[in-house]
Amino acid sequence: MITILDYGAGNVRSVINAVKKCESEIKMVKDYSDILSAEKLIFPGVGNFESMIKILNQKNYLEPLREYIKSGKPFFGICLGLHALLEESEEAPGQKGLGVIKGKVKKFKTDLSVPHIGWNGINIKKDSFLFSGLNQEEKFYFVHSYHAAPADESDILTTTGYGYEFTSAVQKDNIVATQFHPEKSGHAGLKLLENFISEKRIYQSFKIPTKGKGLAKRIIACLDVRSNDMGDLVVTKGDQYDVREEGNVRNLGKPVELAKRYYDEGADEVTFLNITGFRDFPLQDMPMIEVLKKTSENVFVPLTIGGGIRDFTDKDGKFYSSLEVASEYFRSGADKISIGSDAVIIAEEFIKTGQKTGKSSIEQISHVYGNQAVVISIDPRKVYVNSPDDAKKHQVIKSDEKGPDGEEYCWYQCTVKGGREGRDIDAPTLAKICEQLGAGEILLNSIDKDGTNSGFDLNLINLVKKNVTIPVIASSGAGKAAHFEEVFSKTQAEAGLAAGIFHRKEVEISDVKKHLEKAGIEIRKTY
Repeated sequence: MITILDYGAGNVRSVINAVKKCESEIKMVKDYSDILSAEKLIFPGVGNFESMIKILNQKNYLEPLREYIKSGKPFFGICLGLHALLEESEEAPGQKGLGVIKGKVKKFKTDLSVPHIGWNGINIKKDSFLFSGLNQEEKFYFVHSYHAAPADESDILTTTGYGYEFTSAVQKDNIVATQFHPEKSGHAGLKLLENFISEKRIYQSFKIPTKGKGLAKRIIACLDVRSNDMGDLVVTKGDQYDVREEGNVRNLGKPVELAKRYYDEGADEVTFLNITGFRDFPLQDMPMIEVLKKTSENVFVPLTIGGGIRDFTDKDGKFYSSLEVASEYFRSGADKISIGSDAVIIAEEFIKTGQKTGKSSIEQISHVYGNQAVVISIDPRKVYVNSPDDAKKHQVIKSDEKGPDGEEYCWYQCTVKGGREGRDIDAPTLAKICEQLGAGEILLNSIDKDGTNSGFDLNLINLVKKNVTIPVIASSGAGKAAHFEEVFSKTQAEAGLAAGIFHRKEVEISDVKKHLEKAGIEIRKTY
């Protein structure tokens, strides 16, 4: 029996599904007595250290956790569940952790993008039952801006390189805890959980310290989901954002089945973009909720959901805040939420006042769940001008192709409403403001490139990367494996996303990864 501590934040459903996949019975903590009576306890944590400690205090869980750990029974902390073990965190000065491991949690200090998001290797420092049956070349999924720094090096189980070596797992007596998410680390992560659950503690011995390779470039499969004319949810794909063909919505498959296919084929993440406005449903009955729940049962890589993350009132007059909507998605299996058109409106308001309000969806969601949980989806199109002086309000660049009237310069205008309406704000400015408000990642689309199969807009990507310190996902325009090599070798994008070419099997995900590996670009092997 595995007891899981759900303190009310983040995607605990994926941990539950992963443990079930390991054929173990589950009991959820309902009150402090469930902690004390647990046989084996898993503490997954996502979000903000201060919020976590406050909730644990309110529920009177802190002292029972200390008692459980002192009892010597097996304990597994995940991400924030690792941070909770230490004495304090730079994320929340003055808030005390459990203190069962001496040391503190520190913010990344590196020139690389923060949050640290993606699949990275581990350097194994000592023997552990956790890695039994693994080949020590696996990569695991990380998503965090802070990392543990134990005072006693003997507590460190693994380290990982990201600008410098940081502690990515600890092992002390009955305690194991990882910075990475095993429930989101595919088959390797499931094996690690299985080793914790198993009664047979087989210790893997290493004659020399095992050193893992670095951060992989991510290949993301994107599923544009909408209701067709019969009311069924289908995966579709637009041609410069037009999803209809001969009057009907293009139907490229069912979302849950396609997501599972991409997981099996080696996708590093799966993104659902809900491009239908389901405004009349009660929140619990939103169609994408069920899609996430079913997908998370068999897909153990990160899931992002976009579309509809805003305040809304249903047909019965009940109001839901954007935070409530996001929370429902997280608890249904999402790891990250993507905000599109609303981010433009939020940024425009910020430009007017220059002040954070703390009330925007970006600020509220990142405060509770951490900035790594908030992705900003930007949909820009080129606006051509004769010279930079013709658009002084915007960041203008020399265009790689001339405009319709021979213009040699352009700026990238942000759009809303699925690209149908342009706004007076450019893509790099939007990205920069959203980072200031708490966003942790940028999904950078291109209306001009969408559906062209001509390659990513490298100028756009480089322009946005210069303006932010958070990771950027390149999207729109991929038509062959070589386009992914191009975007990773000529820009600093951390991930590449595609949709149509994967749906139609014009390019296989495994072919993209083989091509990148041959080109010397670090990837997560899945073939």
